[in-house]
Amino acid sequence: MKEEIISCSAGLLILTGAVAKAQEAPKENPNIIFLLVDDLGWRDVGFNGSCFYETPNLDRLAARSMVFNNAYAACAVSSPTRASLQTGRYPARIGITDWIRAKFQVKDGIIETPPPYEENPDRKLKTPSNPYWMDLEEITTAELLKTRGYFTCHIGKWHLGPDDYYPEKQGYDLNIGGSDMGQPVNYFDPYDRDGVSFPNIKPRREGEHLEDRLSDELVQVIRQHKDRPFFINMCYYSVHTPLMAKPETVDRYEAKNRTDDQTNAVYAAMIEHLDDAVGKLVNTLEEEALMDNTIIIFFSDNGGLVGPTSNSPLRSGKGYPYEGGIKEPMFVYWKNVIQPGTKCDVPVCSIDFLPTLCAITGAALPDRIIDGRDISPLFSGRKMKQVPLYWHFPHYRVGDIVPYSIIRDGNWKLIKWYEGRSFELYNLRKDISESRDLAESKPSRVKKLNRKLEEWLVSAEARMPVEK
Repeated sequence: MKEEIISCSAGLLILTGAVAKAQEAPKENPNIIFLLVDDLGWRDVGFNGSCFYETPNLDRLAARSMVFNNAYAACAVSSPTRASLQTGRYPARIGITDWIRAKFQVKDGIIETPPPYEENPDRKLKTPSNPYWMDLEEITTAELLKTRGYFTCHIGKWHLGPDDYYPEKQGYDLNIGGSDMGQPVNYFDPYDRDGVSFPNIKPRREGEHLEDRLSDELVQVIRQHKDRPFFINMCYYSVHTPLMAKPETVDRYEAKNRTDDQTNAVYAAMIEHLDDAVGKLVNTLEEEALMDNTIIIFFSDNGGLVGPTSNSPLRSGKGYPYEGGIKEPMFVYWKNVIQPGTKCDVPVCSIDFLPTLCAITGAALPDRIIDGRDISPLFSGRKMKQVPLYWHFPHYRVGDIVPYSIIRDGNWKLIKWYEGRSFELYNLRKDISESRDLAESKPSRVKKLNRKLEEWLVSAEARMPVEK
Protein backbone atom coordinates (compact mmCIF):
# COMPACT_ATOMS: atom_id res chain seq x y z
CA MET A 1 0.00 0.00 0.00
CA LYS A 2 1.38 3.35 -0.98
CA GLU A 3 2.02 5.61 1.98
CA GLU A 4 0.94 9.22 1.72
CA ILE A 5 0.18 12.28 3.77
CA ILE A 6 -3.52 12.98 3.48
CA SER A 7 -3.43 16.24 5.36
CA CYS A 8 -0.65 18.25 6.86
CA SER A 9 -1.71 21.43 8.64
CA ALA A 10 -0.26 23.47 11.47
CA GLY A 11 0.31 21.19 14.43
CA LEU A 12 -1.68 18.25 12.98
CA LEU A 13 -0.44 15.27 10.97
CA ILE A 14 -2.82 12.65 9.60
CA LEU A 15 -0.90 9.66 8.28
CA THR A 16 -2.05 6.59 6.36
CA GLY A 17 -0.34 3.32 5.60
CA ALA A 18 1.55 1.27 8.14
CA VAL A 19 3.83 4.15 9.08
CA ALA A 20 4.97 7.44 7.69
CA LYS A 21 8.23 7.26 5.77
CA ALA A 22 11.08 7.47 8.27
CA GLN A 23 13.57 10.26 7.97
CA GLU A 24 17.16 9.32 7.28
CA ALA A 25 18.78 8.43 10.59
CA PRO A 26 21.88 10.21 11.82
CA LYS A 27 25.09 8.20 11.57
CA GLU A 28 25.12 7.86 15.34
CA ASN A 29 21.83 8.24 17.16
CA PRO A 30 22.15 10.40 20.27
CA ASN A 31 21.30 9.18 23.74
CA ILE A 32 18.15 10.85 25.05
CA ILE A 33 17.33 11.61 28.69
CA PHE A 34 13.96 13.19 29.40
CA LEU A 35 13.84 14.82 32.84
CA LEU A 36 10.23 15.31 33.92
CA VAL A 37 9.52 16.96 37.27
CA ASP A 38 6.19 16.65 39.07
CA ASP A 39 4.28 19.87 39.90
CA LEU A 40 7.30 22.13 39.33
CA GLY A 41 6.21 25.69 38.69
CA TRP A 42 7.57 27.84 35.87
CA ARG A 43 9.38 30.14 38.31
CA ASP A 44 10.59 27.41 40.68
CA VAL A 45 14.08 27.39 39.13
CA GLY A 46 16.87 29.93 39.19
CA PHE A 47 17.09 30.23 35.42
CA ASN A 48 13.48 31.47 35.42
CA GLY A 49 13.98 33.92 38.26
CA SER A 50 13.54 32.14 41.57
CA CYS A 51 15.56 33.78 44.33
CA PHE A 52 14.69 31.61 47.32
CA TYR A 53 14.99 28.15 45.73
CA GLU A 54 18.54 27.14 44.80
CA THR A 55 19.11 25.24 41.56
CA PRO A 56 22.80 25.71 40.64
CA ASN A 57 23.11 22.45 38.69
CA LEU A 58 19.98 23.10 36.67
CA ASP A 59 21.05 26.69 36.06
CA ARG A 60 24.46 25.62 34.76
CA LEU A 61 22.91 23.05 32.47
CA ALA A 62 20.29 25.55 31.26
CA ALA A 63 23.11 27.98 30.43
CA ARG A 64 24.54 25.32 28.09
CA SER A 65 21.12 24.75 26.52
CA MET A 66 18.22 26.41 24.76
CA VAL A 67 15.63 27.71 27.24
CA PHE A 68 12.04 27.78 26.01
CA ASN A 69 10.11 30.75 27.33
CA ASN A 70 6.69 29.54 26.16
CA ALA A 71 6.61 25.84 26.92
CA TYR A 72 3.27 24.30 27.85
CA ALA A 73 1.97 21.12 29.39
CA ALA A 74 -1.05 19.72 27.55
CA CYS A 75 -3.01 19.77 30.81
CA ALA A 76 -2.91 21.52 34.16
CA VAL A 77 -2.82 18.16 35.98
CA SER A 78 -0.51 15.17 35.74
CA SER A 79 -1.79 12.08 33.91
CA PRO A 80 -3.10 13.81 30.77
CA THR A 81 0.22 15.59 30.23
CA ARG A 82 2.13 12.34 30.77
CA ALA A 83 -0.08 10.61 28.21
CA SER A 84 0.58 13.42 25.72
CA LEU A 85 4.32 13.13 26.29
CA GLN A 86 4.21 9.41 25.56
CA THR A 87 2.02 9.63 22.45
CA GLY A 88 2.35 13.06 20.83
CA ARG A 89 -1.43 13.35 21.05
CA TYR A 90 -3.71 15.74 22.89
CA PRO A 91 -5.31 14.37 26.07
CA ALA A 92 -8.76 15.03 24.60
CA ARG A 93 -7.97 12.75 21.68
CA ILE A 94 -6.60 10.01 23.95
CA GLY A 95 -9.54 10.33 26.35
CA ILE A 96 -7.43 10.94 29.46
CA THR A 97 -8.39 14.42 30.63
CA ASP A 98 -7.94 14.19 34.41
CA TRP A 99 -5.46 12.54 36.76
CA ILE A 100 -5.74 8.76 36.99
CA ARG A 101 -6.67 7.25 40.35
CA ALA A 102 -4.44 4.51 41.72
CA LYS A 103 -5.82 1.24 43.03
CA PHE A 104 -5.34 2.28 46.63
CA GLN A 105 -7.47 5.38 45.93
CA VAL A 106 -10.40 3.36 44.52
CA LYS A 107 -13.01 1.61 46.62
CA ASP A 108 -11.92 -1.98 47.34
CA GLY A 109 -9.04 -1.46 44.89
CA ILE A 110 -11.26 -2.57 42.02
CA ILE A 111 -10.22 -1.05 38.68
CA GLU A 112 -12.76 -1.33 35.89
CA THR A 113 -14.19 0.73 33.07
CA PRO A 114 -16.13 3.61 34.66
CA PRO A 115 -19.61 4.71 33.54
CA PRO A 116 -19.66 7.29 30.73
CA TYR A 117 -20.42 10.22 33.05
CA GLU A 118 -19.95 11.36 36.60
CA GLU A 119 -23.24 12.66 38.00
CA ASN A 120 -21.74 15.36 40.26
CA PRO A 121 -24.57 15.87 42.81
CA ASP A 122 -25.42 19.52 43.43
CA ARG A 123 -23.60 20.63 40.27
CA LYS A 124 -25.04 21.80 36.98
CA LEU A 125 -23.24 19.38 34.67
CA LYS A 126 -22.57 15.73 34.19
CA THR A 127 -18.92 15.35 33.27
CA PRO A 128 -17.09 12.63 31.31
CA SER A 129 -15.61 9.92 33.51
CA ASN A 130 -11.84 9.63 33.35
CA PRO A 131 -10.38 6.18 32.57
CA TYR A 132 -8.10 4.31 34.94
CA TRP A 133 -5.39 3.65 32.33
CA MET A 134 -3.87 4.65 29.01
CA ASP A 135 -4.85 2.06 26.40
CA LEU A 136 -2.11 -0.27 25.23
CA GLU A 137 -3.14 0.55 21.66
CA GLU A 138 -1.50 3.94 22.10
CA ILE A 139 2.00 3.96 20.64
CA THR A 140 4.68 5.50 22.82
CA THR A 141 8.00 7.18 22.18
CA ALA A 142 9.71 4.15 23.71
CA GLU A 143 8.05 1.76 21.27
CA LEU A 144 9.11 3.92 18.34
CA LEU A 145 12.71 4.39 19.48
CA LYS A 146 13.11 0.65 20.04
CA THR A 147 12.73 0.24 16.27
CA ARG A 148 15.91 2.32 15.97
CA GLY A 149 17.88 0.11 18.31
CA TYR A 150 17.44 2.11 21.51
CA PHE A 151 17.51 0.64 24.97
CA THR A 152 14.50 2.16 26.73
CA CYS A 153 14.08 2.74 30.45
CA HIS A 154 11.49 4.41 32.63
CA ILE A 155 12.44 5.59 36.13
CA GLY A 156 10.07 7.19 38.64
CA LYS A 157 6.51 8.37 38.28
CA TRP A 158 4.32 6.79 35.58
CA HIS A 159 0.72 7.46 36.67
CA LEU A 160 -0.89 5.99 33.55
CA GLY A 161 -2.59 2.91 34.91
CA PRO A 162 -2.25 -0.22 37.07
CA ASP A 163 -0.17 -3.37 36.59
CA ASP A 164 -1.23 -4.33 33.08
CA TYR A 165 -0.47 -0.79 31.88
CA TYR A 166 2.93 -0.25 33.44
CA PRO A 167 5.86 1.09 31.35
CA GLU A 168 7.13 -2.40 30.49
CA LYS A 169 3.80 -2.95 28.69
CA GLN A 170 4.32 0.26 26.72
CA GLY A 171 7.72 -0.25 25.15
CA TYR A 172 10.14 0.19 28.04
CA ASP A 173 12.81 -2.48 28.48
CA LEU A 174 13.23 -1.58 32.14
CA ASN A 175 10.86 0.00 34.65
CA ILE A 176 12.14 1.30 37.99
CA GLY A 177 9.48 2.79 40.22
CA GLY A 178 6.78 3.37 37.64
CA SER A 179 3.31 2.35 38.83
CA ASP A 180 -0.23 3.70 39.13
CA MET A 181 0.76 5.88 42.09
CA GLY A 182 0.63 9.58 41.37
CA GLN A 183 2.65 10.48 44.44
CA PRO A 184 4.64 8.79 47.19
CA VAL A 185 2.92 8.20 50.49
CA ASN A 186 6.36 8.67 52.07
CA TYR A 187 9.53 10.13 50.52
CA PHE A 188 11.77 8.22 52.93
CA ASP A 189 12.76 4.57 52.69
CA PRO A 190 10.85 2.23 53.14
CA TYR A 191 8.43 4.61 51.36
CA ASP A 192 5.29 3.19 52.94
CA ARG A 193 2.37 4.37 55.05
CA ASP A 194 -0.61 2.34 56.26
CA GLY A 195 0.44 -0.58 54.11
CA VAL A 196 0.68 1.43 50.88
CA SER A 197 4.01 1.64 49.07
CA PHE A 198 5.59 1.34 45.65
CA PRO A 199 5.06 -2.15 44.22
CA ASN A 200 8.40 -2.08 42.40
CA ILE A 201 10.87 -0.19 44.59
CA LYS A 202 12.25 -2.43 47.31
CA PRO A 203 13.53 -0.72 50.46
CA ARG A 204 17.30 -0.36 50.43
CA ARG A 205 18.51 1.98 53.17
CA GLU A 206 16.13 3.17 55.87
CA GLY A 207 15.65 6.93 55.82
CA GLU A 208 17.07 7.39 52.31
CA HIS A 209 15.25 10.10 50.36
CA LEU A 210 13.41 8.91 47.28
CA GLU A 211 15.15 11.29 44.89
CA ASP A 212 18.58 10.07 46.07
CA ARG A 213 17.45 6.52 45.43
CA LEU A 214 16.12 7.27 41.94
CA SER A 215 19.26 9.25 41.17
CA ASP A 216 21.40 6.22 42.00
CA GLU A 217 19.18 4.02 39.85
CA LEU A 218 19.61 6.42 36.92
CA VAL A 219 23.39 6.42 37.25
CA GLN A 220 23.48 2.63 37.35
CA VAL A 221 21.32 2.34 34.23
CA ILE A 222 23.56 4.77 32.32
CA ARG A 223 26.74 2.93 33.28
CA GLN A 224 25.26 -0.47 32.39
CA HIS A 225 23.88 0.59 29.01
CA LYS A 226 26.37 3.19 27.82
CA ASP A 227 27.55 1.12 24.85
CA ARG A 228 24.29 1.47 22.86
CA PRO A 229 21.88 4.36 22.30
CA PHE A 230 19.53 4.74 25.24
CA PHE A 231 16.30 6.59 25.91
CA ILE A 232 15.63 7.18 29.60
CA ASN A 233 12.34 8.63 30.78
CA MET A 234 13.45 10.02 34.16
CA CYS A 235 10.31 11.14 35.99
CA TYR A 236 10.97 12.58 39.44
CA TYR A 237 8.25 12.34 42.09
CA SER A 238 9.36 15.67 43.53
CA VAL A 239 7.97 18.19 44.14
CA HIS A 240 4.53 16.63 44.52
CA THR A 241 2.98 16.49 47.96
CA PRO A 242 3.45 15.22 50.63
CA LEU A 243 6.18 17.77 51.17
CA MET A 244 9.05 15.84 52.75
CA ALA A 245 12.75 16.69 52.67
CA LYS A 246 15.94 16.02 54.57
CA PRO A 247 15.82 17.87 57.90
CA GLU A 248 19.30 19.40 57.55
CA THR A 249 18.36 20.89 54.16
CA VAL A 250 15.06 22.20 55.50
CA ASP A 251 16.89 23.85 58.40
CA ARG A 252 19.14 25.73 56.02
CA TYR A 253 16.18 27.22 54.18
CA GLU A 254 14.39 28.01 57.43
CA ALA A 255 17.37 30.19 58.30
CA LYS A 256 17.49 31.84 54.90
CA ASN A 257 16.08 35.32 54.26
CA ARG A 258 12.86 35.35 52.25
CA THR A 259 13.01 37.82 49.36
CA ASP A 260 9.65 37.25 47.66
CA ASP A 261 6.51 35.12 47.91
CA GLN A 262 8.32 31.79 47.47
CA THR A 263 8.94 31.00 51.14
CA ASN A 264 8.28 27.33 51.92
CA ALA A 265 11.47 25.81 53.34
CA VAL A 266 10.44 22.16 52.85
CA TYR A 267 9.46 22.79 49.23
CA ALA A 268 12.75 24.60 48.67
CA ALA A 269 14.65 21.66 50.13
CA MET A 270 12.82 19.25 47.83
CA ILE A 271 13.86 21.36 44.85
CA GLU A 272 17.45 21.25 46.10
CA HIS A 273 17.26 17.43 46.27
CA LEU A 274 16.05 17.45 42.66
CA ASP A 275 18.88 19.77 41.66
CA ASP A 276 21.42 17.53 43.38
CA ALA A 277 20.09 14.59 41.37
CA VAL A 278 20.54 16.51 38.12
CA GLY A 279 24.08 17.43 39.15
CA LYS A 280 24.86 13.77 39.77
CA LEU A 281 23.46 12.90 36.35
CA VAL A 282 25.66 15.46 34.58
CA ASN A 283 28.74 14.30 36.48
CA THR A 284 28.04 10.71 35.44
CA LEU A 285 27.62 11.62 31.78
CA GLU A 286 30.87 13.56 31.87
CA GLU A 287 32.73 10.73 33.59
CA GLU A 288 31.51 8.29 30.95
CA ALA A 289 32.28 10.73 28.08
CA LEU A 290 28.61 10.76 27.07
CA MET A 291 27.75 14.47 27.26
CA ASP A 292 28.75 15.13 23.64
CA ASN A 293 26.19 12.68 22.29
CA THR A 294 23.32 12.99 24.75
CA ILE A 295 20.19 15.12 24.45
CA ILE A 296 18.77 16.24 27.79
CA ILE A 297 15.24 17.64 27.93
CA PHE A 298 13.97 19.27 31.11
CA PHE A 299 10.22 19.81 31.64
CA SER A 300 7.38 19.72 34.18
CA ASP A 301 4.00 18.00 33.93
CA ASN A 302 1.90 20.97 35.10
CA GLY A 303 2.19 24.22 36.96
CA GLY A 304 3.19 24.60 40.59
CA LEU A 305 0.62 23.94 43.29
CA VAL A 306 -0.52 27.21 44.84
CA GLY A 307 0.27 27.15 48.55
CA PRO A 308 3.58 25.32 48.61
CA THR A 309 4.87 27.69 45.93
CA SER A 310 4.04 30.87 44.03
CA ASN A 311 4.01 31.09 40.24
CA SER A 312 3.92 34.90 40.19
CA PRO A 313 3.94 36.79 37.87
CA LEU A 314 1.92 34.01 36.30
CA ARG A 315 -1.65 33.72 37.51
CA SER A 316 -2.80 30.84 39.72
CA GLY A 317 -1.37 27.32 39.46
CA LYS A 318 -1.95 23.59 39.13
CA GLY A 319 -5.41 22.65 37.87
CA TYR A 320 -6.31 26.12 36.61
CA PRO A 321 -6.48 27.25 32.96
CA TYR A 322 -4.27 30.25 33.65
CA GLU A 323 -0.59 30.42 32.77
CA GLY A 324 0.45 29.35 36.26
CA GLY A 325 -1.29 26.02 35.68
CA ILE A 326 0.04 25.13 32.24
CA LYS A 327 3.26 27.05 31.50
CA GLU A 328 6.40 25.06 32.31
CA PRO A 329 10.15 25.51 32.77
CA MET A 330 11.90 23.87 29.84
CA PHE A 331 15.33 23.60 28.29
CA VAL A 332 17.00 21.29 25.78
CA TYR A 333 20.71 20.46 25.87
CA TRP A 334 22.39 19.05 22.76
CA LYS A 335 26.05 19.83 22.24
CA ASN A 336 27.14 20.92 18.75
CA VAL A 337 23.51 21.39 17.70
CA ILE A 338 22.13 23.85 20.23
CA GLN A 339 24.08 27.04 20.83
CA PRO A 340 24.57 27.47 24.59
CA GLY A 341 22.70 30.30 26.25
CA THR A 342 20.00 30.64 23.58
CA LYS A 343 16.31 31.28 24.24
CA CYS A 344 13.23 30.48 22.21
CA ASP A 345 9.91 32.32 22.38
CA VAL A 346 7.94 30.03 20.04
CA PRO A 347 5.10 28.33 21.96
CA VAL A 348 5.71 24.58 22.23
CA CYS A 349 3.77 21.85 23.99
CA SER A 350 4.24 18.41 25.52
CA ILE A 351 2.61 16.90 22.42
CA ASP A 352 5.67 18.00 20.41
CA PHE A 353 8.25 15.72 22.02
CA LEU A 354 7.31 12.44 20.31
CA PRO A 355 7.44 13.76 16.73
CA THR A 356 10.60 15.69 17.55
CA LEU A 357 12.45 12.65 18.90
CA CYS A 358 11.24 10.58 15.96
CA ALA A 359 12.60 13.17 13.54
CA ILE A 360 15.96 13.28 15.33
CA THR A 361 16.38 9.50 15.42
CA GLY A 362 14.76 8.64 12.09
CA ALA A 363 11.99 6.65 13.76
CA ALA A 364 8.77 6.41 11.77
CA LEU A 365 5.65 8.08 13.08
CA PRO A 366 2.73 5.74 13.82
CA ASP A 367 -0.33 5.42 11.59
CA ARG A 368 -2.63 7.70 13.50
CA ILE A 369 -3.23 11.37 14.12
CA ILE A 370 -0.23 12.99 15.76
CA ASP A 371 -1.14 16.39 17.17
CA GLY A 372 2.39 17.54 17.94
CA ARG A 373 4.99 18.69 15.46
CA ASP A 374 8.73 18.31 15.07
CA ILE A 375 10.31 21.31 16.81
CA SER A 376 13.91 20.23 16.25
CA PRO A 377 14.48 23.01 13.66
CA LEU A 378 14.26 25.43 16.58
CA PHE A 379 17.25 23.73 18.19
CA SER A 380 19.55 24.96 15.41
CA GLY A 381 18.05 28.45 15.37
CA ARG A 382 15.69 28.04 12.44
CA LYS A 383 12.36 29.81 12.44
CA MET A 384 9.05 28.02 12.80
CA LYS A 385 5.56 29.37 12.45
CA GLN A 386 3.50 29.61 15.60
CA VAL A 387 0.51 27.28 15.62
CA PRO A 388 -2.60 27.25 17.84
CA LEU A 389 -2.42 25.19 21.03
CA TYR A 390 -5.46 23.66 22.73
CA TRP A 391 -6.51 22.35 26.13
CA HIS A 392 -9.67 20.57 27.32
CA PHE A 393 -10.53 19.86 30.95
CA PRO A 394 -14.21 18.74 31.12
CA HIS A 395 -14.20 18.16 34.89
CA TYR A 396 -14.89 19.84 38.19
CA ARG A 397 -11.97 20.18 40.56
CA VAL A 398 -11.79 20.93 44.27
CA GLY A 399 -12.29 24.65 44.75
CA ASP A 400 -13.67 26.93 42.09
CA ILE A 401 -12.61 25.07 38.95
CA VAL A 402 -15.43 24.14 36.59
CA PRO A 403 -15.06 22.47 33.16
CA TYR A 404 -13.12 24.52 30.64
CA SER A 405 -11.35 24.53 27.28
CA ILE A 406 -8.57 26.84 26.04
CA ILE A 407 -7.04 28.01 22.82
CA ARG A 408 -3.80 29.94 22.52
CA ASP A 409 -3.41 31.42 19.03
CA GLY A 410 -0.46 33.76 18.64
CA ASN A 411 -0.49 36.12 21.60
CA TRP A 412 -4.20 35.60 22.22
CA LYS A 413 -5.59 33.18 24.76
CA LEU A 414 -9.27 32.35 25.13
CA ILE A 415 -10.64 30.41 28.10
CA LYS A 416 -14.08 28.90 27.56
CA TRP A 417 -16.02 27.97 30.68
CA TYR A 418 -18.93 25.51 30.62
CA GLU A 419 -20.57 26.82 33.78
CA GLY A 420 -20.99 30.38 35.00
CA ARG A 421 -19.12 32.98 32.95
CA SER A 422 -18.68 32.12 29.30
CA PHE A 423 -15.26 33.42 28.24
CA GLU A 424 -12.07 35.11 29.32
CA LEU A 425 -9.71 36.66 26.78
CA TYR A 426 -6.11 37.75 27.34
CA ASN A 427 -3.27 39.17 25.28
CA LEU A 428 -0.30 37.28 26.72
CA ARG A 429 2.31 39.51 25.12
CA LYS A 430 0.96 42.53 26.97
CA ASP A 431 -0.47 40.80 30.02
CA ILE A 432 1.49 37.76 31.17
CA SER A 433 -0.34 37.86 34.52
CA GLU A 434 -3.76 37.59 32.85
CA SER A 435 -5.06 40.48 34.90
CA ARG A 436 -7.05 42.26 32.14
CA ASP A 437 -9.93 40.25 30.73
CA LEU A 438 -10.71 41.60 27.24
CA ALA A 439 -13.64 39.31 26.42
CA GLU A 440 -16.29 42.02 26.67
CA SER A 441 -14.32 44.65 24.79
CA LYS A 442 -13.27 42.37 21.91
CA PRO A 443 -16.32 40.23 21.03
CA SER A 444 -15.16 39.62 17.44
CA ARG A 445 -11.87 38.20 18.69
CA VAL A 446 -13.75 35.95 21.11
CA LYS A 447 -16.02 34.74 18.32
CA LYS A 448 -13.11 33.97 16.00
CA LEU A 449 -11.11 32.08 18.61
CA ASN A 450 -14.15 30.20 19.87
CA ARG A 451 -14.91 29.02 16.35
CA LYS A 452 -11.38 27.60 16.03
CA LEU A 453 -11.67 26.02 19.47
CA GLU A 454 -15.00 24.38 18.71
CA GLU A 455 -13.70 23.03 15.40
CA TRP A 456 -10.74 21.50 17.22
CA LEU A 457 -12.96 19.95 19.91
CA VAL A 458 -14.96 18.22 17.18
CA SER A 459 -11.85 17.05 15.30
CA ALA A 460 -10.32 15.66 18.50
CA GLU A 461 -13.59 13.90 19.38
CA ALA A 462 -13.38 15.56 22.79
CA ARG A 463 -15.85 14.29 25.35
CA MET A 464 -17.96 17.18 26.57
CA PRO A 465 -19.78 17.95 29.81
CA VAL A 466 -23.58 17.89 29.43
CA GLU A 467 -26.42 19.49 31.31
CA LYS A 468 -28.48 17.23 33.53
